[in-house]
Amino acid sequence: MEIHHIPALRNPIMVMAFSGWNDAGEAATGAIDHVLAAWQNEANDVVPELIADIESEDFYDLQVNRPHIFIDESQVRNISWPTTEIFGLQLPTFDRDLVVVKGVEPSMRWKSFTRELLDLADDLEVSLVVTLGSLLADVPHTRPIGVSASGAHPDIAKRLGVEVSRYEGPTGILGIIGDGCMRRAIDAVSLWAAIPHYASGSPSPKASLSLINALEDFLLIDIPSADLPEAAEEWEKDVTEMATEDTDIAEYVKALEDSKDAAELPDVSGDSIAKEFERYLKRRSKD
Repeated sequence: MEIHHIPALRNPIMVMAFSGWNDAGEAATGAIDHVLAAWQNEANDVVPELIADIESEDFYDLQVNRPHIFIDESQVRNISWPTTEIFGLQLPTFDRDLVVVKGVEPSMRWKSFTRELLDLADDLEVSLVVTLGSLLADVPHTRPIGVSASGAHPDIAKRLGVEVSRYEGPTGILGIIGDGCMRRAIDAVSLWAAIPHYASGSPSPKASLSLINALEDFLLIDIPSADLPEAAEEWEKDVTEMATEDTDIAEYVKALEDSKDAAELPDVSGDSIAKEFERYLKRRSKD
C-alpha cells in the first residue's frame, strides 16, 4: 500500500464497495461513486483527498482484471491499473468524517489485502466500517429496492440495531473484511441491495439510490442526491419497456409484484407508514 496523504479526520467511519462478485448491477460501486462526488459543488465544497492506494501486482490477476489504456486531455496514452483507492472526506455539516474505499475485488491473497486495509483503518482510528454490496434476487423492478443491514456477530448486531447475518456459503471480499473487523473489535455492518436478476445487465441507479438512502438512515446523515433519483426513475422506465416487449418476462414481473405485495401487507402499520413518510419528507427537503 502506498500512502499519499493522511488528513485530519474526526472519528471517521469507513465506507467501502468493490466491483465484481459483490456488485450486481454495479449498484454498490455506483453508490460509492455517488458518495465521493455528493458534496462537490455544494455550498461547503467537499473534495475527496486520496489517502492511499493498493499495489495492483500484489493482489490482482491482470489476465482477469486487465489494465486499461486511455488517452488523456493532452493526447498522451496512459494505463489505468486495477486497484483499490482510499479517500478521506471531511464533512463540516456532520460530526464525523468519512474514509471511502473504492476498488476492484482482489484476485488473490485476501487475508493480506484485508490486513493492509484494516491496518490503515486502525491508523486512521476508524471506529465503524460499513460495507456496501448488491446481489441478484427474485424481486420486481417496479417496487422499492430492498436493502438488508446485518452484522457478523450477535453482540455487534444488537448494539448497532441490525440483523445478525445468517448467510452460509461462498463469500466475497466483503465477508472477509467483515470477519477481519470482528476479530479486531471494529464495529462493522453490511448493507446489501437486492437487484432484479432479469435487469442486471446494466448499472442500476435505483439500487444505488436505495443503498444511499439506507446509508443515510443508518449514519443519520444527509447525502446530497443530485440527479440520482432522476436516473433511478429513467432506469425503471427502461426496464419496464424491456419487460413489456416479452410476454414471459411481463408475466414473471407481475407474479413477483403480487408476491412482494402479499408478503409486505402484514407489515403495514401506522408506525411503519409514519416512518416512511418522515423519510420521504426528509429527502424531498434536500431536493
